[in-house]
Amino acid sequence: MRCEAGAKEEGVIAKVAKAEKVVALHTKFVDAKAAILADYSGLNVQQLAELRGQLRVAAVELHVVKNTLARRAVEETGFAPLVEHFVGPISVAFSQRDAVAMAKALTEYAKKEPKLNVRIGLVEGQVLSPGQITALAELPPREVLLGRMLSGMQSPLAGLVGVLQGVLRQLVYVIQAVKDAKEQAGAQAGQEG
Repeated sequence: MRCEAGAKEEGVIAKVAKAEKVVALHTKFVDAKAAILADYSGLNVQQLAELRGQLRVAAVELHVVKNTLARRAVEETGFAPLVEHFVGPISVAFSQRDAVAMAKALTEYAKKEPKLNVRIGLVEGQVLSPGQITALAELPPREVLLGRMLSGMQSPLAGLVGVLQGVLRQLVYVIQAVKDAKEQAGAQAGQEG
């Protein structure tokens, strides 16, 4: 009888622990701007630790997840389209800031260690294939893109300033010409009178 009670208690504890994991994982999905799923089979503990370290530099978290818990965790999140991809040994990389840095770190590691197989990603509501994730990784860093955008915005403004300066310069020339003409007319009237 004590064994049955102990087994029931362990079962309850296991259910509570699973529920807590689902809630924690759900929170990760809710807070993330992007997530990439990768098959990590064949990687040893040391390689996973190395991958986590490289991802941490890019402000990315990597979690090895149980598929059933992950399927529950993505419910009612923007990552629900990923539910069918939680099959086999899967890890999830989460980024709250920079999806390009995450894609770059994962693809660079996958080039070095082909056992890491990037499967699918979701970035701001858009499902990405492995090829699209590679293309995303090839984009320049966020800071460079922002700099290009700002310079693109400054270029028309600089042109406008140049045009306005030209108009003002022409106005000054016209005023100067009118002044010179009046002075000349006044000087001629003074000589005649």
